[in-house]
Amino acid sequence: MKTRRQAKILELIMMQPIETQEEMLIRLRECGFDVTQATVSRDIKELRLVKTLTSDGKYHYSVGHSDLNSMASKFHTIFTDSVLSVDYALNTIVVKCFPGMAQAACAALDSIQWDGVVGTLAGDDTIFIITRSESHSVQLTTDLKKIIGR
Repeated sequence: MKTRRQAKILELIMMQPIETQEEMLIRLRECGFDVTQATVSRDIKELRLVKTLTSDGKYHYSVGHSDLNSMASKFHTIFTDSVLSVDYALNTIVVKCFPGMAQAACAALDSIQWDGVVGTLAGDDTIFIITRSESHSVQLTTDLKKIIGR
């Protein structure tokens, strides 16, 4: 549950600006997570989220880029708990996930700067990754299969 909740937090902050812990709490509850302010606070600390200044002069939560090893670890945990299979065709990679987990896995995937990735798109249980070339797809598919142990 904790991994799923933290994956949802990463997804939420990538999809919309969240300025306060209270706003994060409301968004998580809207997504079906029964959480307290203390839990949200711990998750923010564990995910090492930071507040960054936006162009409109407001602060919102974002992934701190100073600790890439920590983000890589979080990515690994979220990805392995969410993904069932990875395959590719030409420059498109298809990642099959447990129902409801694709967006969280995709948000975690997006938090890591993958070489050759043009963009990602997530549904309920599937992620599409577009790469610059078939060779990028082959390499990324191999790397992702190693992560999930398949």
